[in-house]
Amino acid sequence: MGYTLNFAAVWRNFDDLLWGLGLSLLLAAVAIGLGCVLGLVLAFGRVSRSRLLSGLAGLYVTVFRNLPLLVLVLFSFFALPQMGLRLSKQSSFVLALALYSAAYLAEVFRGGLLGVPQGLREAGLAIGLTQTQIRRSIVLPIMLRSVLPGLGSTFIGLFKDTSLAAAIAVPELTFEARKINVETFRVIETWIVASGLYVVTCSILAALLRQVEAKLAISR
Repeated sequence: MGYTLNFAAVWRNFDDLLWGLGLSLLLAAVAIGLGCVLGLVLAFGRVSRSRLLSGLAGLYVTVFRNLPLLVLVLFSFFALPQMGLRLSKQSSFVLALALYSAAYLAEVFRGGLLGVPQGLREAGLAIGLTQTQIRRSIVLPIMLRSVLPGLGSTFIGLFKDTSLAAAIAVPELTFEARKINVETFRVIETWIVASGLYVVTCSILAALLRQVEAKLAISR
């Protein structure tokens, strides 16, 4: 018996999918914002002359890069309340995603820091800038422009990783698609539309990020 595609039930619930898509983008944006802050601190730790700071930052990166994101999500949602830290579903997922992304962003930023010419640092010292001023006014702007491709790829990856939030019932895109699937039994149609939304959104994000990279790219 053949299967006849019927998207009517999916279109009736399309607003729920768009709402879930918006929440997915918001979760990814907040997570990468927090991840950038922590990742930058870790990157400076990684390139620090202090063996203690470098070792601690390296340990964090090693541990979190080798942990499955789903394990972090479940730990954040189920285990942290047992330790006295109670967060909402969205907050616990953002925390897990931010901690996870920070480990990858630390390596992205570390590469950017090592790529800043030493001569620029020396020029800053020559005109009387402090180390803090050199980092803020010279190192960070150059580093951030050079790591834009990696930063953009990480954001797109985090957006796709928000699908794991469905495991703790966060109503993002995948959760809403599963809900429609269960209620309407239109399995193929639901996942075709959900997949299309992921593909289209990632393509738009990639195009926007390429424009930003082109405008801010460092001339060679």
